[in-house]
Amino acid sequence: MSLSNEPVALITGASSGMGKDFVLRLISEGYVVYGAARRTGLMDDIAAAGGVVLTMDVTDDAAMAAAVDRIVAEQGRIDVLINNAGYGEYGALEDVPVERGRRQMEVNLIGAARLTQLCLPHMRSRGFGKIFNISSIGGKVALPLGGWYHASKFALEGYSDALRNEVRPFGIDVIVIEPGGIESEWADIAVERGARHSAEGPYADLARAFRSTQAKMGKMPPPRVISDLIVKALRARRPRTRYSGGMMARPTLFLRRILSDRMFDRMVMMAMR
Repeated sequence: MSLSNEPVALITGASSGMGKDFVLRLISEGYVVYGAARRTGLMDDIAAAGGVVLTMDVTDDAAMAAAVDRIVAEQGRIDVLINNAGYGEYGALEDVPVERGRRQMEVNLIGAARLTQLCLPHMRSRGFGKIFNISSIGGKVALPLGGWYHASKFALEGYSDALRNEVRPFGIDVIVIEPGGIESEWADIAVERGARHSAEGPYADLARAFRSTQAKMGKMPPPRVISDLIVKALRARRPRTRYSGGMMARPTLFLRRILSDRMFDRMVMMAMR
């Protein structure tokens, strides 16, 4: 076994968007980085930068266990886990098949929880670790057509709060990242799925409004906005429990805190109209 003298990170959802940016950024910060994803054909730039590309589906328990075993065998440690894999299964809750809802929870919540379970013994044995769970402002704010996505992110927030207090005595930090709008494939996928499930029928007007709202959002901030938060937390002696950034992240979270449910509902529906 070759023991690494450099900090070692495992990042899921690394084939595009924020995940790829996290990998490249941590490589530039001196980390040994393993980037995991299903679409490894999109990760040649990660390999060229010195990262290690892993094939992983976070709903495949054997693949996750094999990845953790390989990292420990090659490096002797896992210092940082970034649970970034996820997507948005959009559509009206009446329309989205329950099996698609289960898949959403498996990817966005259960996969992160299982990979965390696999990494924790190695972090505990060294008395150090940092676990980043990539949530969303959608983990605090629920919008029409996003019910299953929001359910997964609300659950990830609660999971993270419980985990943080369980593992703190072992020198392990749990940090939640809550992005707003960021330049990525996410919005296009969410719009496509919303249309697939609800473009026709009683929720068609909502689906059209959602598509129109997304089209008007304009250019989103680059993923580096969120990578900066990751690096800030990694450098902090005592990182905050939550960081937010990206388009409309902080204003939205602020309004959700101060407005009543019905006032916030009215604001949401006005924006969609």
